[in-house]
Amino acid sequence: MPTIVAISDTHNHHQKIQLPKGDILIHAGDYSNIGTREDTISFMEWYAAQPHRTKIFIAGNHDFYPERRPAEFRSLVPDPVCYLENESITVNGIKIWGSPYTPYYGGLAFNKKRGKDSKAIWDLMPDDTDILLTHGPPHGVLDHSYRFTHVGCEELKTKVDQVRPRYHIFGHVHEQPGTAQIEGTTYMNATQVNLFYQLTRKPLVFQY
Repeated sequence: MPTIVAISDTHNHHQKIQLPKGDILIHAGDYSNIGTREDTISFMEWYAAQPHRTKIFIAGNHDFYPERRPAEFRSLVPDPVCYLENESITVNGIKIWGSPYTPYYGGLAFNKKRGKDSKAIWDLMPDDTDILLTHGPPHGVLDHSYRFTHVGCEELKTKVDQVRPRYHIFGHVHEQPGTAQIEGTTYMNATQVNLFYQLTRKPLVFQY
């Protein structure tokens, strides 16, 4: 049983994080604050140097560089690291599908309008997904914001209810870290920072 370490929303604090040992390292986006090329290189150098055998990440709504310069960004991803953007990787028989998209808010990176535009993204998710990796949460699950009641994506929740992955890892909402088990799926908000972008949380660790 591989040990999986999950983090998200490190927002340029990556050098300060103490990562537990594990086999698979997963980052659910917002590795930076504004997603510059320099921020991206710093994160990927750190990420590639971690001892975990498999290292997977997606972008988030603060990570503009992979959205605005996708080809250049992809050329900088080092060999030990796998970047997912509406695509899958299978590790030890575990199918992991990842996407950076979140509902539109403030014109940030990888935003989609709620409704049909978001649904078009989630329709790309394979039905045999074991671990789902998205930047944002589904509606009503670990998505409570201090400004709004729930900020998660309704269309994502509908798709997760259909696919029923064993794990759904995300971040984005700094106010509600932790885990929840609902109808066979373990939801994990792996944000590492609090509402004020201070590094206050520990990585989540589980065995698949």
